[in-house]
Amino acid sequence: MIEHRLIVLTALIALGACRGGGSNAAADSSKSAAAPSTAATISAGPQTPDPGHQVIVIEAVTDEQGNNVFRPAKVEAHRGDVLRFTLKAGVHNVHFLADSNPGKNGLPAASDMLQLPGQTFDVKVTFEPGHYYFQCDPHALLGMKGHLEVEGD
Repeated sequence: MIEHRLIVLTALIALGACRGGGSNAAADSSKSAAAPSTAATISAGPQTPDPGHQVIVIEAVTDEQGNNVFRPAKVEAHRGDVLRFTLKAGVHNVHFLADSNPGKNGLPAASDMLQLPGQTFDVKVTFEPGHYYFQCDPHALLGMKGHLEVEGD
């Protein structure tokens, strides 16, 4: 009986994690109480890098062994580049947590849950030069974390 309840509870938690929606846009500020008032403006759909800059693809993956990872997990970018988080497998989101990026301004709100392979979430790099941390909220404790190094223009 206890095992049956555990299975039902696990299924309910998994369903709750999948309810984030399926858009390519960032979650609006009403869905993310932790979003600072200085959050970067992110429009729906793909972002365009500034002239002379690039789109950097970061894959969100659940691999064959069940590992949840960003590939690459360490990214170097310049202001004006676009980070394109692309779902390859699993259900993931992208979140630049304010408490994990102390003193950093202009962090984007957490993305909706990416649920369909090929679905993307774009972040235009407008951050000041420095180190930034991002994660997949449901899988952070399992190691799905990444680091961004923003270099000057």
